[in-house]
Amino acid sequence: MKTQLISKLLVILGAVFVLGSAIPQVHGQVSIHSSGDVTRGQIGSFVLEAHTVPWGWNGYVNFSVSGTAIPGVDYTPVVSPVLLRIVSCDLCTPFWRGVILVKTLPDLRGEFFPQPYSVVVTLGQGGPSAQLMINP
Repeated sequence: MKTQLISKLLVILGAVFVLGSAIPQVHGQVSIHSSGDVTRGQIGSFVLEAHTVPWGWNGYVNFSVSGTAIPGVDYTPVVSPVLLRIVSCDLCTPFWRGVILVKTLPDLRGEFFPQPYSVVVTLGQGGPSAQLMINP
């Protein structure tokens, strides 16, 4: 009984993996921009928009974060992927939008000369990117 259950579970997980890998990657069709630089203690954001996507796209976009700012030190870590939702439908062509929030943290380094730090979000692997600065 246990063996049959484990076998069925493995088949289901395998199907999910195969289907998940078949989901179209649309980072080339998604644009990203920053809401602008922020001062520590504020929340910054990255806005993602997609106007045309392949049929069957699930709305998720993978991203990576880089820059001189350190997750957990300068801002609360953000986790990929981000979900884009349909915000309007113009003649049955959906318009998708999503947001990545960046909550900045107090400067715990106690630096004598505070400096700005960058947060860069890149869509997919080598896709479009945007940057915001965390100012002291």
